[in-house]
Amino acid sequence: MKKRFIAGAVCPRCSAMDRIVMFTTDEGTFRECVECGYEDRQPDAEDMTPTPEMETRVTPGEEPDRPRKDDTPQPVRILPGTSGGDREH
Repeated sequence: MKKRFIAGAVCPRCSAMDRIVMFTTDEGTFRECVECGYEDRQPDAEDMTPTPEMETRVTPGEEPDRPRKDDTPQPVRILPGTSGGDREH
């Protein structure tokens, strides 16, 4: 069994950083703190329930009939004296 350290991991029990190792056995994947002895089993892929994808502009939700935001180009009016390039110091 080959144990490998997980960089930056913090122990949930003793809060020691960089003391967590991961290893795999026939029973599953485990993580263990070499400082305090804390150990837990990581869930297998089939044990985990899929998390629904967050709704973003790129991945809209499951409401295709929802009206879209108006994303047509709009003109921009630049006011005189506010360009910032002709400032006096």
